[in-house]
Amino acid sequence: MQKTVAVLFLVLLIAPGVFGQTRPDALIEFRQGNFERAVQICLDELQENPNNLESHVVICWSLISLGRLDEALSFAQSARRISRYDVRVIQILGEVHFRQGRNNQALQYFRLYTSLAPEGARIAQVYFFKGEIYIRTGRFRHADIALSTAVHWTPGNAVWWTRLAFARENAGNINGAIAAYERALSLNPQLTDARIGLERVRQALAG
Repeated sequence: MQKTVAVLFLVLLIAPGVFGQTRPDALIEFRQGNFERAVQICLDELQENPNNLESHVVICWSLISLGRLDEALSFAQSARRISRYDVRVIQILGEVHFRQGRNNQALQYFRLYTSLAPEGARIAQVYFFKGEIYIRTGRFRHADIALSTAVHWTPGNAVWWTRLAFARENAGNINGAIAAYERALSLNPQLTDARIGLERVRQALAG
């Protein structure tokens, strides 16, 4: 009897260490900036279940952060076959196409995202990317609208205010550009692009 009690006591002592172990969490690793580790965890999960949508999403985010865009695109395409209208996957596809310079394809995905998730978790980023595409293609008034929406959702991003000012400057909206450059500098007085841009538009206004 005493021996049985002793064995049970030993099991209770070691149980927290054995049964308290949890599987590694790829999303936590991603959020902590451990992108390679997140990728490996997701690959292991996909070995067990190739249709694990969450693993597809996190591996895509991690691969984008690592600059491995071709791989991210491949996993995103696989993810869309699993869930065609998952807005995270749609945003990922838009971002990869954007980063690889395929403007038209990127816009198609971003427009779909804004239609499906007008208040989605990445809506500000989507509008920023749309604005950048419009700047790339010389559609500065469209860029103004998209970037104005981006800073509406994320008003503390000085870089985005600078890009909005640049779009307004090139659209001929000098007063609007001045206001946006000033807002950028109020958020980050060291931002060189905003400082130079503000000087440029003030000179243009002075004639």
